[in-house]
Amino acid sequence: MQFRHKALSKLQSPEELDIPVRFARPQGLLVLVVTLLVMAGAAFWAVTGSVSSRLESPGVLTRAGGSYILQSPFAGQVTEVLAREGDSLPAKAPVLAVSTEQGTRAVRTVEAGRVTSLVAETGSVITPGAQVATVERVRDRDEPLVAMLYVPGGKGSPVPVGARVDLTVQSAPAQQFGVLKGRVKTVGRVPQTAQRIAGFLGSAELAERFSADGPAVAVLVELERAAGTPSGYAWSREDGPPFAIESTTPVSGAIHLTAERPVDWLLP
Repeated sequence: MQFRHKALSKLQSPEELDIPVRFARPQGLLVLVVTLLVMAGAAFWAVTGSVSSRLESPGVLTRAGGSYILQSPFAGQVTEVLAREGDSLPAKAPVLAVSTEQGTRAVRTVEAGRVTSLVAETGSVITPGAQVATVERVRDRDEPLVAMLYVPGGKGSPVPVGARVDLTVQSAPAQQFGVLKGRVKTVGRVPQTAQRIAGFLGSAELAERFSADGPAVAVLVELERAAGTPSGYAWSREDGPPFAIESTTPVSGAIHLTAERPVDWLLP
């Protein structure tokens, strides 16, 4: 009891009344202000913010029409190669001259396009259905390139049209030239088998690579154009490579996925 009486008497002492009351130390005020700012920023982000993630997928530069494999309709020996890689040919143009039992016949293009690869050589013997060339469907010499990415079937649905895409081009190291810029133009509705991919790209090897994890969803990426660059396309670093980029060049795409307002707040 005597300690209580001493404490009460000390509080009631007149000389203690002129001492200012300190509600908080300066360090405490600083912590309080920082806490309030963080809470305000979190509340603002919860209303207007978004979370970005990237989906990595392999692909190739091509034309929007894709390519097709030119096959020989008959058996015989190639006597002459009438086209070269890089040639742009109309439909029904001769590619090979083949000596058959019915005489010399020509293997012709099915559709107009550019020859990207020739398999058959002079003197080689071919059979019906044998692959002799790959032809890219190109109707206009100025037709721009696109990137065709193949996303594993279980990951293709969240890819939004218009999403930003960064493309690492195999022939142009990203450390030196940056990445090629593009936007998602279309997304396939259903996953594609290796056979269907090969039918579009004209390459069974690429089809096997892109469908290694099962059927894949095709994502068509439209490249951003830039008239002032040597390649004619926009890059993340200055003008990009000092040379043109070619069709059938492998790429690795990073699709930027953005989920708007991903956080739901539960209030009591």
